[in-house]
Formats: sequence, C-alpha cells, structure tokens
Amino acid sequence: MLDTILSALLPMVVTFLLGFVSAWRHDFGSKDASTLNRMVLQYAVPLALFAGTVMTSRKALSQDVPLVITLCVSIIGFYCVVFLFSRLVLHMQVSSSALAALTASAPAVPFVGPAVLGDLFGGLSAIPIAIASLVINLTVVPITILLLALDSTGRDSENKSSVLQAGRDSASAPKSYVSVFTGKLVETVKEPIVWAPVLAFVIVLSGLRIPQLIVHSLALLGHASGGVALFACGIVLASGKIKVNRYVLFFVFLKNIIQPALVLGGLRWMGYGNPVVSEAVLTTAIPAMPIVLMLALQYRVAQEEAASSVFLSVMGSIVTMGVFIALTH
Repeated sequence: MLDTILSALLPMVVTFLLGFVSAWRHDFGSKDASTLNRMVLQYAVPLALFAGTVMTSRKALSQDVPLVITLCVSIIGFYCVVFLFSRLVLHMQVSSSALAALTASAPAVPFVGPAVLGDLFGGLSAIPIAIASLVINLTVVPITILLLALDSTGRDSENKSSVLQAGRDSASAPKSYVSVFTGKLVETVKEPIVWAPVLAFVIVLSGLRIPQLIVHSLALLGHASGGVALFACGIVLASGKIKVNRYVLFFVFLKNIIQPALVLGGLRWMGYGNPVVSEAVLTTAIPAMPIVLMLALQYRVAQEEAASSVFLSVMGSIVTMGVFIALTH
C-alpha cells in the first residue's frame, strides 16, 4: 500500500523540489513561472484534457450511476459549500473564495489518478478517473475561471469609479454588469482549457472515435502539464515563501480529510459497499490540483497561498491517502 502511494506522489514532491532548487540557483525566476504557466494553461492542459476525455467510452460513463452521482455531489456540491463559506463567513474576495473552493473540492485526478488508482483498481480505474475528470473540467474549473475574470474586472471598475458621477454610475450599473458578465462568459468559453474537454465530451456522446495516432500525438505535450505545473509551483515557493497560516491549513484539511471522509460516511450510511465506496473515496482523497496555482498566477490572486496549499496537500496526502486506503480495503 505504501509503495503504491509513494510511487504516485513521490514524483510530484521531487518535481516541486526541483522547481524550488532551480529558483534558488537563479536558473528560473517568478517571470519564468508565469511563462511556464501560460504554456500549461494554453497548450499542455487543454491537450491533456482533450486526449483523456476523448478516449472515454459512453459505456464507461453510464456503467456506474451511483459513482457518477457521488462524484458529482462530492465535487460540485463541496465546491459550492466552500465558496459560500469563504464569502459569507470568512469574508474573502470572490477570486480568493473561488480558488479556495477549487483547492478544497477538485482532486488532481487528471494528473495522478492513473498512477494512484491504476495500481489499486487496475483496468477498473478508468471509470472513476474519466468521471471525476469530466466533472472537474466541465464544471468547477470553468466556473472558477469565470469568477476570477469577473472579480478582476470588478476591481478594475472600482478603481475607475471615482471619476464617474454617482447618479450616472448607478443608472448604468445594471446594464454595465450584464454586459461585463456576458463578455467575461464569452471570454471564458473561448479559453482552451474550457472548450477542449467540452468538445471531447461531445465527441464521446456522439459515439465518434478519434484515431489513436491523433490522440497520442495530442497527448505528448499534455503529459508534460502536471510536471511543468508542479515545477512552476516550486519556483513560486522559492521566489516568495511558504505561507502556513490558518486559512491554508483549513482548506488543505478540507481537501485531504473532510471531503473523502464525507464521501465515505455518506456511502456507508446509504448502504453501499465496494467497489463504489473505495473508488469514490480514494478518488476524492487525491490531493489538490496544480491548476490552482496556475490560475492564481494568471490572475495574480493569492499566489503564495495557492502554491503552499498545493504543496501541503501533496505532502499530507502521503499520510491521508494511506489512512483512507486502509479504511476502504
């Protein structure tokens, strides 16, 4: 069991440390992290998502309805709860709340799912990996990008509002907000990381099969997405500092412990057993996605907190995943 966890998570830790050392040696800096981030978000991740999604069959998606419902509720539902809690109770900004919700709800299934779940479930791992990846990439990631874009526009508008007359500003506010929302929604849909998995999902539902040669050609750069994202994480940590405050620890605690624990308790309470329980619990027990940091860098929101959260989630999952594997096997 420990060998399985280490074989999947140790490469993530090593890649983190390589990025940290490269920045410490002044081989790379924060500007290089931004360049790597742009490559990952514009090319590597969209290609990885498209290739991973388009290889899924309709039969695999419809094979296990309880697992589909469980992963939808545990990811989308948990995202909404954490976002509202961050906004209403912790009084965080919209952008920070969106990143916190993504950190706490979205496991890095596209990056480490095949390594972790593949060793545990063999060929059956394709189903939870496909379902979780689709849920994440079709819902919470686009929503987070939209919220980040809207919040950045809102902050820019506030900076310019002092030059506008109060009456004119209030009269045009509803129209302005609708136009801004529509514009940002269109921009979000145009992002490759949003439309690529949607296009692949449509292809899967239509029953079309993309030739393996094309899929493998697209996946070559996609395979680099996780490693480059983690490498950039290390650069950001070295450029700044690890922020281990109560908020970072709280959201890592939600991701690594609370989310899989709720899935385990809920499924056991409803009378489900293995393999549904083990597949759902261990899928949600996978640590936070490196894309959290990529989005933080792109929109310049809580960059050090995002890097620290991803790093601590990965490090902590060596212990927490071991616990949940023991509880479900």
